[in-house]
Amino acid sequence: MLAKTTSATLLGVDGVVVTIECDVSDKLPAFEIVGLPDNAVKEAKERIRTASDNSGIFFPDSAIIINLAPADMKKSGSAFDLAMLMAILSGAGIVKGDLSGKCFLGELSLSGEVRAIRGVLCMTLAAKAAGITEVYVPAANASEAAVVDGVAVYAVESVATLVAALNGRCNLEKATFTPPDFTATAAGLPDFADVKGQERVKRAIEIAAAGGHNILLIGPPGTGKSMLAKRIPSILPEMTFAESVETTKIHSIAGLLPAGGALVTTRPFRAPHHTMSTASLAGGGTIPTPGEISIAHNGVLFLDELPEFNKQVTEALRQPLEEREVTINRAAGRFTFPCNLMLVAAMNPCKCGYYGHPTHPCTCKREDIRKYMSKISGPLLDRIDIQIEVPSLTYRELSEESPTESSAAVRERVNAARAFAAKRFEGEPTPIHSNSAMSAPQIRRYCKLEADASVLLQAAFDQLGLSARGHDRILRVARTIADLAESETIRAEHIAEAIQLRSLDRKYW
Repeated sequence: MLAKTTSATLLGVDGVVVTIECDVSDKLPAFEIVGLPDNAVKEAKERIRTASDNSGIFFPDSAIIINLAPADMKKSGSAFDLAMLMAILSGAGIVKGDLSGKCFLGELSLSGEVRAIRGVLCMTLAAKAAGITEVYVPAANASEAAVVDGVAVYAVESVATLVAALNGRCNLEKATFTPPDFTATAAGLPDFADVKGQERVKRAIEIAAAGGHNILLIGPPGTGKSMLAKRIPSILPEMTFAESVETTKIHSIAGLLPAGGALVTTRPFRAPHHTMSTASLAGGGTIPTPGEISIAHNGVLFLDELPEFNKQVTEALRQPLEEREVTINRAAGRFTFPCNLMLVAAMNPCKCGYYGHPTHPCTCKREDIRKYMSKISGPLLDRIDIQIEVPSLTYRELSEESPTESSAAVRERVNAARAFAAKRFEGEPTPIHSNSAMSAPQIRRYCKLEADASVLLQAAFDQLGLSARGHDRILRVARTIADLAESETIRAEHIAEAIQLRSLDRKYW
């Protein structure tokens, strides 16, 4: 008897519905799976048979052929286990219920339990787009799948309970979704109130957060570069529901979503070690999975000790920082992952770390300093809007007892600047969420300079030898500074501050 049901698989950050066709014939016992299955799918034969037996469900001693359609697409992973078993039992007449309009996702254990899988949110969205009304998922993934509106999501603990439910002997629990309060998610994050001094650096970070600009912190060891970077998520605007869904899809595929989790409600903060590979940064694998730049989507990617990263790794950032997505080509196809992030990097000014320090002498030769700085290419630095020096603190600054400004106060100004910019971008066909995302035509349209500001920018362009990209970066940062001041035009003081925030363009370096 022929039976059909549906499951789903992943293709990049999107789900793809797969039709499970099963023929159970009264012939010599056999079990074949066709439709370009990988080893994980082929090994499902043993998991399916044993899970059925250990659940007390008769497994047909017949010729079983399963086709995974479309047959020209490579199938991988263990998410098809549950759907294939339901198709077999339906073909054998053990499951009496109608399986049309139902999607089954889940890996089977030998005991018959249904185990969690990755990417359930992406697959459920694909099922909804295909017109499927009921999705059966592992209980550990039910909260995640329930985020999708318009689809009935049922949590499945075991094969036995699912078969009983499909035959009308019991009811499965329907998963529900309660929208989170995004405004309360910053409460547990590290706070800028803990940071003594560094007011100029805090101002630069506030500008970076308000405009979504990439920032590089340069300073001797122990000046608080990492401490400042870790507090940046606490001043970024709250995530929107759409951003949360986008981020959750990536984290689910990467296996980073906690068991029972529904949505990622705080902006990601990723801080990979400098020994990472290019594949772990950009994503990779035979069937590519997201790398760190995609996992940090809608959040912060922090690269501490930037010159210590392999140059091939840091150069891999150039195209994603411009395009806000990374594309990986493999024999299995072309995979695109989003990476709309804020890059925060930190570095010492030289190999010993004390070049320019007021009291600690630098032991590096001039050639050593140039060699150290050359580890970061000019094109990459061009893509970092703000480059700020983080000086050593004095004893007076460290021992200061007066309270410092909290992250909540800074976040209010950041939100106000973003709201001011949002009104300006309302007519754009493609939504723009930050000044750093402005294209060249939009820069010309929205970055209107007063006369003295234009003269100052021209002088800086000639004296500093800026590239065209560096020129546009200064305009983007100046536009953000003007937004913080709620100014429609860019004035000379806005341009001056933006120029001061590009330390590596100055001849001191």
